[in-house]
Amino acid sequence: MSEPIKVPTMAEYAAQGKMPEVLFFVGCAGSFDDRAKKITKAFVKILNNANIDFAVLGTEEGCNGDPAKRAGNEFLFQMQAMMNIEVLNGYGIKKIVTACPHCFNTIGNEYPGLGGNYEVMHHTQFLKSLLEDGRLKVEGGKFKGKRITFHDPCYLGRANNEYEAPRNLLEKLDVELLEMKRSKKNGLCCGAGGAQAFKEPENGTKDINIERTEEALETTSEIIATGCPFCMMMMTDGVKAKNAENKVEVMDIAEMIASADDL
Repeated sequence: MSEPIKVPTMAEYAAQGKMPEVLFFVGCAGSFDDRAKKITKAFVKILNNANIDFAVLGTEEGCNGDPAKRAGNEFLFQMQAMMNIEVLNGYGIKKIVTACPHCFNTIGNEYPGLGGNYEVMHHTQFLKSLLEDGRLKVEGGKFKGKRITFHDPCYLGRANNEYEAPRNLLEKLDVELLEMKRSKKNGLCCGAGGAQAFKEPENGTKDINIERTEEALETTSEIIATGCPFCMMMMTDGVKAKNAENKVEVMDIAEMIASADDL
């Protein structure tokens, strides 16, 4: 039996009068979606392995408010945001890392207007900074030479201009990186953004995630790498719809790093 994963809470830190280096904001998907929980676990394993002093809010964490805001309920968004800001400011949090581009974008760009000012990093940016500081080693392991395509999450890429961090990490894994015909600033949405993940698609000829999955399959990659739990859901559904599960796997970059190193 593997040993339990160590995840300290901010309340535990505060009780000891200590401050972690970084707060890991898990987000709704990473907390409740069974597939996304694996991303959370992989990222925590990497943090523990690199001896990073981190904490989570645990039961004190609420939804960042992105789905409410994108769906047009500004009032609910501000309520959700204010509750989180009160908790974060109460603990004196300065630096936040999250594996969800929606949390990353909302906390980084929309919380300041409500009194929440933090340095917010996407997990790929944080892992890249650990690499550069020599606190993390990333080696190819079982991914060496594998054909991989990276799907840019909208809120990491086009909304915040971060295209390099995830690709840098993949290159460190010694993979053969193949770009889809629509990538980086011309990337195509997976279809989940703007709260669309929580509703049925409107009538049309094809779902967006199917279109995007077809573009990924065209690259003949063995793995579709993602950096967002919602992209993960949509691309996984797309691969299933195309009956391609035995040909291609969908993995978050954190999962790839954790499993390359067998953490």
